Amino acid sequence: MSLSTARSFLSEACYGEQELDANSALLELDKGLRSGKPGEQCEAVVLFPKLFLKYPFPILINSAFLKLADIFRLGNNFLRFCVLKVTQQSEKHLEKILNVDEFVKRVFSVIHSNDPVARAITLRMLGSLASIIPERKNAHHNIRQSLDSHDNVEVEAAIFAAASFSAQSKVFAAGICNKVSEMIQGLETPVDLKLKLIPMLQHMHHDASLASSSRELLQNLVTSYPSTPMVIVTLHTFTQLAASSLIDIPKQLQLLLQYLKDDPRKAVKRLAINDLKLLAKKAPHLWIRENTQTLCECALSSPNVSLKLGMLAVLSTLSETIAIKQYFSQTTVSSPLQITDLVKLAQECCYHSNLAVAAHGVVVLSNIVISCPEKDITHLEQDTVLGLESLLMLCSQDSSPGAQSTLKTTLTSLVKLLKNRPHLSQSAVEFLLGQLHLSCDSSRVLMCNTLSAIASHLPVLGESMLGDLVDLYQVASQSSTEKQQEHLVSLATVIFVASQSSLSAEVKTVIKQQLENVANGWTVYRIARQASRMGCHELSSELYQSLRTRVASEHFYFWLNSLKEFSQAEQCLTDMEDGNYSGAMSAIAEALRSYQKGIASLTAASTPLNPLTFQCEFIKLRIDNLQALSQLICTCNSLKTSPPPAVATSLALSTGHDLQSCGRISQQMKVCKEEFTSLAARYAELHQSSFDADYATLRNVELQQQSCLLVSHVIEALILDPQAVSYQEYAPLGSVQSESEYERRMMSVFTRVLEEVETLGKKHPPVSYLHTGCLCDAIIALLKVPLSFQRYFFQKLQSTSIKLALSPSPRTPNEPIPVQHNQQLTLKVEGVVQHGSSPGLFRKIQSVCLNVTSTLQSKGPGADFKIMLDSTTNEIEQRVEPHNDYFSTQFLLNFSILGTHAVTVEASVVDECGIGWKTGPKTTLAVKSMEDPYSQQLRHQMQQSAAQPAPQRSAYSRF
Repeated sequence: MSLSTARSFLSEACYGEQELDANSALLELDKGLRSGKPGEQCEAVVLFPKLFLKYPFPILINSAFLKLADIFRLGNNFLRFCVLKVTQQSEKHLEKILNVDEFVKRVFSVIHSNDPVARAITLRMLGSLASIIPERKNAHHNIRQSLDSHDNVEVEAAIFAAASFSAQSKVFAAGICNKVSEMIQGLETPVDLKLKLIPMLQHMHHDASLASSSRELLQNLVTSYPSTPMVIVTLHTFTQLAASSLIDIPKQLQLLLQYLKDDPRKAVKRLAINDLKLLAKKAPHLWIRENTQTLCECALSSPNVSLKLGMLAVLSTLSETIAIKQYFSQTTVSSPLQITDLVKLAQECCYHSNLAVAAHGVVVLSNIVISCPEKDITHLEQDTVLGLESLLMLCSQDSSPGAQSTLKTTLTSLVKLLKNRPHLSQSAVEFLLGQLHLSCDSSRVLMCNTLSAIASHLPVLGESMLGDLVDLYQVASQSSTEKQQEHLVSLATVIFVASQSSLSAEVKTVIKQQLENVANGWTVYRIARQASRMGCHELSSELYQSLRTRVASEHFYFWLNSLKEFSQAEQCLTDMEDGNYSGAMSAIAEALRSYQKGIASLTAASTPLNPLTFQCEFIKLRIDNLQALSQLICTCNSLKTSPPPAVATSLALSTGHDLQSCGRISQQMKVCKEEFTSLAARYAELHQSSFDADYATLRNVELQQQSCLLVSHVIEALILDPQAVSYQEYAPLGSVQSESEYERRMMSVFTRVLEEVETLGKKHPPVSYLHTGCLCDAIIALLKVPLSFQRYFFQKLQSTSIKLALSPSPRTPNEPIPVQHNQQLTLKVEGVVQHGSSPGLFRKIQSVCLNVTSTLQSKGPGADFKIMLDSTTNEIEQRVEPHNDYFSTQFLLNFSILGTHAVTVEASVVDECGIGWKTGPKTTLAVKSMEDPYSQQLRHQMQQSAAQPAPQRSAYSRF
């Protein structure tokens, strides 16, 4: 294998061979490092970050960094520069270096070079390593010395290193602060060097006295050096120091607002605005009303549009936080909201000629309306809606990037406003529909997405609006540009929402005809996916059918075929009629046939790199759910086909069990209830294992779980134990705000079923045909709601996985690790959290929970002769917090029973909200507990003495 082979290994995914080939790749890179050609050495060095990314465990990273340190010590300056860049790119892996002393020793030897460039690179290298060597005195000493160097390159490198160590070490920061102060205030220090030294003071926040002295120095600098560059650098350092120390933020706000108000220089004003925005994000709760009022006055009096835009951006950030409530907390009846400066400014800016200024104006105004629900703000609501509509009308016909950005901001504010003010939604939706006809293609995409977002919270899109939407779809332009394809998808989504899962034949014809004319295969698939999500399964089935033969891989074919079968199965359930129980049985049987075909195709579509675990488990649960519902209908019918015997009543009186009077249906209902309880538990496990799923998918799984619990509850309430059932815990179901049309319909069914069950349970004693009929009607009502296949079924936006490494590890895969029974095994568990392209999109890992269990597989020779028998199992749990996506911990395990033990290590994660998720993985290790030599010898002696025959007793043996 050559260097090019190592390059291909590090750039391509090699399934199943990563652990085997990582050392081989390191060896090949090492050959490149030892090559006599500088080009190959440089190429080998720059490949190391990919190696760290592919195998991020300490044992390899330590070896790799030691090799890089050798190259840094022996190579030329260009190679040292490459090693420096690799170190800076691999900052999160630095703490995995095991031999820190040896690594630093090899790097530090270059600091004594006569070449100032080599010393400068070394200083920067030490600065990059500050997180793992914050208290190295020799590094501190050389950095302090290098600040006095006559070479500018070395001084700049020393400043970088000093800033890095100041951020990590309190001791170094306290020691270097006076020297930095002297250099800044010294007359011999050039101004450009002072500008580089001043930002170092932002790290002097380790204690109050250090922060106070740094703040005094900065205050003197602002006064003593009024030049624009010096004021800008000093003020920004001031802000960074205040943001880190927290206690000086109110003073810093006053200082920045003073410069914004009084300083005539635009550059200083822009710097003050940027720093105010930083503090608005960092500590909005520290903004008192006077600060916000001063900012409003500056914005009202500023003639400069760019400065006004910046100040409005700060107010827009503040309006989303607690600061807006603090501002309006002092308004009284005599001084209502409408006459405050903030409202005046927002109303004035809503109709500004600059679109960005107008966008911030409507954002501030809408946030005021949202944040102050207790005040009478009817007029303000109207002003906000008018401002939004005027800006939408202006931007929707302009396809320039600025107008589209403003349009996106405005539509986002509109969605937030309507979510908090539902009574405004109907008129806003009608306005958007009317504006769709006049908008450009790119604007239509955003507006259609907005309509879908509004409709997911509120049922405002009805069939009365479907005609306009279909007309828009028919007149869609015949071009096949990317924006046009996006427009087709977004408009189809709005049509699906408006049709409420029941598309007419005419609408389906229009959609399919338009897709045949201008849409490519990917667009058709996206529309079919949206149809599956909105419950329009008949159309989605036809679209999947048309796409099956247009893909280049058999895995894609099986995937599309499975989606077609699932859509056909759900379409069978949608056609059920109320009260027709035999028809419901037939529909469920037909749906199960399609689902079985689909799960076979879905299994064939899975690959080792894409196992489709969630999809398979979700469909298996759906199949089992349908089978359980079918069995429940059969059980209800058995009250007619197999009524209770004549002696059932007397049997119930003699045994004291009222259910005995119902005959065999009572036992069957108990079995059905247990089945639905088990299904609910399996849905809960699926929910708990879906850490990367989006919120809508998780809510969908919750609804399936709740439907199983509902059926279980209805069985108990109507038949098994009507007296003990409480309805209070299910009372708030109808008041929960729904996030989608599917959730709204399911919640409606839940509420209706519970009301019918409660009414029936109060009026009629169990068990009659009314009760079984009510149960069957509840089943049909649940199945008639078209199942929604949410995003995670099709697409994974967040990807998180954990990789574990155990030590000691066996030399061969099946060989057990030997340990003596009177000793304890130290098991070290290391792990790496690996992310996809969007880490932390929905939730982040706060800690990793490691559970270690051991079970005795088989006893060894001599196990029966042990006198003290400990437990045959170990069970230990530890929670560790990953740092830079790496964690490590140790377990002490006891194997006192001789034999072979299986040790299982399972990882799960806890997110920021404290919720546990069973993400895996699970790793198994074999351990063989052996007897120590002394105990073995003692046991053999006992066996031999036990095997010798006892001497014969006689009259002479006594003497």
